[in-house]
Amino acid sequence: MKEKSRMCGAGKKRVCAAALAALLAAAPLAGCSKGGGGGDTIKIGGLAPLTGNVSVYGVATNNGAQMAVQAANDKGGVLGKKIQYVYYDEKGDATEAVNAYNKLVQNDEVVGLVGDVTSVPCIAVAQEAVKDGLPMITGTGTAAAITTAGDNVFRACFTDPYQGQVMAEYSAKKLGAKTAAILYDMSDDYSSGVAEAFEKEAKAAGISIVTKQAYQHNDVDFKSQLQTVKGKSPDILFLPVYYQDVALIAVQAKQMGIKATLMGVDGWDGVLEKIDKSNIDAVNGAYFCSQYSAESKDPAVQQFIKDYKAKYKADPNMFAVLGYDAMNILLESIKKAGTTDSAKVVDAMKDIKFKGLTGDITFDKDRNPVKSAAITTIQDGAYKFVEYFKK
Repeated sequence: MKEKSRMCGAGKKRVCAAALAALLAAAPLAGCSKGGGGGDTIKIGGLAPLTGNVSVYGVATNNGAQMAVQAANDKGGVLGKKIQYVYYDEKGDATEAVNAYNKLVQNDEVVGLVGDVTSVPCIAVAQEAVKDGLPMITGTGTAAAITTAGDNVFRACFTDPYQGQVMAEYSAKKLGAKTAAILYDMSDDYSSGVAEAFEKEAKAAGISIVTKQAYQHNDVDFKSQLQTVKGKSPDILFLPVYYQDVALIAVQAKQMGIKATLMGVDGWDGVLEKIDKSNIDAVNGAYFCSQYSAESKDPAVQQFIKDYKAKYKADPNMFAVLGYDAMNILLESIKKAGTTDSAKVVDAMKDIKFKGLTGDITFDKDRNPVKSAAITTIQDGAYKFVEYFKK
C-alpha cells in the first residue's frame, strides 16, 4: 500500500467503517510480542504501523498475521516447532521501520518477515532485507520498488495497475463492452496509474476509448466532464477513484441521464455507506474489483470472518485478509523448504502454489502474485459477489 490512506495505496482511500472498528477492537497497539525462543520455536518477524496516522491499516494487517500464526500453532506448528511472531510498531515511519527491522534480525533472530504495510517504510525495509537475504513478504504494499529490491522480496496483494488490466478484460469478455470512457483523478498516482493501465489493456481487448476525462483532487462538480462522456454514449464508464468521489460522480451521472455501466476498482469499497440513500440506485448494476469479498461462498473465507469477529469483535477488512494470506504463504514456504534456511525458503516461495483467502496464488518472475480479483456488483443497494476473475 502506498502512503497515507489507501487500501494498498498511498494518499488515497479514507478509512472505512469496518477498518475503524478493527482499529478500536484491536489487540494492544504498541511494542512487540515476546516470549521464549530456542530450538523449539521458529521466529517470524512483523512490522506494521500500530499507532499513528495509518495505524488502521497496520492493526488489521497485524491481526490477520496473528490469526495465521495461531491457526498454525493450533495444528502443531511448522516443522514440528511452534511459531513465535515477534512484531514491532513502526508508526508509519521509514526510519522507525528500519530500526525495528534491525532489531528483529539482530536481537530477535527472526527467519522471515511479514511486512511492512505502507509503501515508503516497506521499500526502506526491503532494501535492508535484500542485504541479509531474509525472506520478506508484504501483505499490502503495492509500489513496484518493493519487490524490485531483490529476489527475496514478495507481495501477497496484486499491484494497482493489475486492477485496471483486470477490469478492462472483464469489461470486454464478460460484459461485451465495445466502447469506454474514463474519468480519473489526475492529482492521484493511484487513480492515474490504474486509468493508464485500463486504457492500454482495453485497447488491446478491442474496446475503443471514446474519451478520457480528468479532474483535480477535492473537486465536487463533475458535470463538465460528464457532459463530454454523455455525448460519446460509451458502454462503460471506468472510475478508478475512491468511494467518496464515486458517490458524487454516480449521482451526477444519473441526474444527467448517462446510461453507461459504471466500473471501478478497490477504492470503491465503502461507496454504499457514503452515497445518499435516496440516490442509491445511481450505482445499481455497477461493478468493481478488490482483493477479497466478504460475500464469497468459500468456506475458508466465511470461517475466517467468523473467527475474526469472535477474536476482535469487528468485521475483517481487506488488510486483515491479506495479512493472513501473507503469513500463511511464508509459513507454507518454510514447510515446503523443510528448513528455515533463507535461500531455500526463498526458492520454495518462488515456486509455491498456494490457496489463500484471496484466491489461488503463484508468483511471477518479479515475485508479484498471479491471482484472481474478486468481482463485486451492486444490486438493490447491496454488494453482491459475482466471481473471481484472472487476467
